[in-house]
Amino acid sequence: MTTHAHTAGDGLLAAPAPSSAAPALQRVAAVSPASSAPHAAPVSLLARSTRALRATPPTLLLAWAVIALVALWALVPGLFTGHNPIQGTAGHQLQGPSAAHWLGTDALGRDVYARVVHGAVHSLSGAFVAVAVGLVLGTLLGLVAGSVGRWVDDALMRTVDVLLSVPPLLLSLSIIIILGFGTINAAIAVGVASVATFARLVRSEVVRVRRTEYVEAAFGSGGRFSAVLWRHVLPNSLTSVIAMAALQFGSAILSISTLGFLGYGAPPPTPEWGLLIAEGRNYISTAWWLTTVPGVVVVAVVLSANRISAAIAKGRP
Repeated sequence: MTTHAHTAGDGLLAAPAPSSAAPALQRVAAVSPASSAPHAAPVSLLARSTRALRATPPTLLLAWAVIALVALWALVPGLFTGHNPIQGTAGHQLQGPSAAHWLGTDALGRDVYARVVHGAVHSLSGAFVAVAVGLVLGTLLGLVAGSVGRWVDDALMRTVDVLLSVPPLLLSLSIIIILGFGTINAAIAVGVASVATFARLVRSEVVRVRRTEYVEAAFGSGGRFSAVLWRHVLPNSLTSVIAMAALQFGSAILSISTLGFLGYGAPPPTPEWGLLIAEGRNYISTAWWLTTVPGVVVVAVVLSANRISAAIAKGRP
């Protein structure tokens, strides 16, 4: 039998002894995630926000910027101009755009930019009232028609068909003649004219949601009719309605400006956008800024509202 003696050189083949650096590395690895955890969340949140911002189309960002700017005009007009929108300055009549008056002056020496900025509150408030009237009344009619059905649905929808057969501007003029002139009355008239559009859309959405399985299960489990409508049917029917409300907001601004242009809106010297366009039409050949500036603002707001409405309809507000 041959015996194998272990020599000092055999130690080279043995497993190396654990060095003192290994525990130190393990401690660093154990400590590092905990120490970097507080910094990971903000970086991740910033990264997600950056990716979402990059994924948003530039036209949608521009639309939100226009709406935000006009909203600030309506809320804090004093931050954007120091001129009085009602009183003019003697000797400053029909001056073109300059450093003193960025968008020129009108026939009474009033700053056009100041009148456009201060006019935002009248046009936007009127549009909000119009959308609120159309949304509330139209949602109520559509919800009742789509949920009750039978002869109630037939009666309400035939009424809606009659309202849709009348041109909205003609219907608004008929209502405003009864209510009287003014921005709020014009807004109510525009809102009533849009009730039929909201009612038909809400009715179609309610009928669609009413036939889903979870709504049938809610009724089958003993849920009250009003509770099921409030908890299940109405919330799941509002996506298209909200998109329509955003679209109607732009249409309401255009309709209120049209009524103001025709003289059925706010009385002078109120700086309402439609009235500004009407006041400058007699000077369109000599003072183009009187009609161009408020007209461009109205078009920009309407297009921005339409773009946001399209984004909401696609599921990306």
